[in-house]
Amino acid sequence: MKRLLVALMALGLVALCTSVPVTGNAEEAGLSLTQLVEGFKKTTVASVSDAVDQVTGQRGFMYHDMRPLFKAKVVGPAVTALIRPSIKAGGPTGPNYSLIAIDEADPGSVVVIVVEEGLDISGIGGLMATGCKARDLAGAVIDGAARDVDEIEEMGFPVFCRSITPATSVGRYVSVGKNIPVQCAGVTVNAGDIIMGEGDGVVVVPREKAAEVLDIAQKIDEKERKMVPMIKELKSILKAVQKFKRL
Repeated sequence: MKRLLVALMALGLVALCTSVPVTGNAEEAGLSLTQLVEGFKKTTVASVSDAVDQVTGQRGFMYHDMRPLFKAKVVGPAVTALIRPSIKAGGPTGPNYSLIAIDEADPGSVVVIVVEEGLDISGIGGLMATGCKARDLAGAVIDGAARDVDEIEEMGFPVFCRSITPATSVGRYVSVGKNIPVQCAGVTVNAGDIIMGEGDGVVVVPREKAAEVLDIAQKIDEKERKMVPMIKELKSILKAVQKFKRL
């Protein structure tokens, strides 16, 4: 048996039999989380949004008001937390899962905090951003508001949020949980999903579809790179669209 395997390896047949697809599940495609993140960093959020549409049949892009505090590009696996309005002012108290999620997150993660009904309530401020940066997180996405924005920009920690306010959540909101599925700006986010944000907005890539989405996004980017010089040469976007079947 051992001699047979050696012979097959020499002929390249073992590699052929054990090869994995280039699309589909990340593990099946042989792509590590690091490889996925690096791949998405080299593509655009617009192409990734289109690719999520094609692969899942559902939107992956968040509401239009999810914007960066300053120019930044963020890619990384999601760590989620949820807070909601307290039944009564000043309480109740309990574990602050937003802070726990930050302290437990791996470097390179993107913390996603949902502040229910919280466009006037901050889900992150200078202290939390400092904690995120100290743990070398990639960024934060807040379905709610941010505060201490000058401080956050000065430290250079990327934050995407839907609004800005001076108001704290302390005494007004209660922490519900961490690393649970959350509805963030119109999209379901599960812990481990790939979050990608830049000037055009934020897109969520389901982890189990990440390799397939990345493959399609890269193909979209390549096609558009080829279209640009043609549009300039022909002075016609219509002819380029007809040739590449892409808009």
